[in-house]
Amino acid sequence: MSKGDATRQRLLDAAQRSILEKGFTATSIDELIAECGLTKGGFFYHFKDKNDLAKALLRRYIAEDEEVYDRIFSQARDLVDDPLQVFLLGLKLLADVMGDMPNGHPGCMVAVSTYYERMFDRELRDINTEAALQWRRRFRAILDEIGTRYRPREPVDLDELADLVSSVLEGGIVMAKALHDPVSLKRQILTFRAMVQALFVRIPEG
Repeated sequence: MSKGDATRQRLLDAAQRSILEKGFTATSIDELIAECGLTKGGFFYHFKDKNDLAKALLRRYIAEDEEVYDRIFSQARDLVDDPLQVFLLGLKLLADVMGDMPNGHPGCMVAVSTYYERMFDRELRDINTEAALQWRRRFRAILDEIGTRYRPREPVDLDELADLVSSVLEGGIVMAKALHDPVSLKRQILTFRAMVQALFVRIPEG
């Protein structure tokens, strides 16, 4: 990694910590350059303004989430063949990852930037929307695969069920912080997993 890339990453790390702790409004450029030992010119070399910084943070956060999902569900597919068991195992592995964070999940940049979206331009809002749709497509594809061997016990919209994965994760992060209980996010994921397991019944062969 070049010196410039390392500096950019330090700025992004500092900004993410501050924003997740106190929000976009309370995070200033002056604070970030002081923490990173830069001049204002150094900041503006990497980001043209705070809006540009927010977009870079959001893109990085989404990419990191995608990497986690890719790794976890690829691992599940390597271990089991049945599509429902792949999903259930993937949720279990995801719960374990969240439960292993000693201080709990630090927070979601997508959720925070959605809350503050009026501060930013249309491009940032579009990044948020595409992230939600991307996650919907990912989990809908898994559900469609499950549908080749299983049917739901009750009528359910599969797009809504796919969105519910993200809702459980985001809501679980909020609940963990509200309850000061870092492990509650893991329990929320496992509860959702149990609901998915109960929802589907195998289609009889032949």
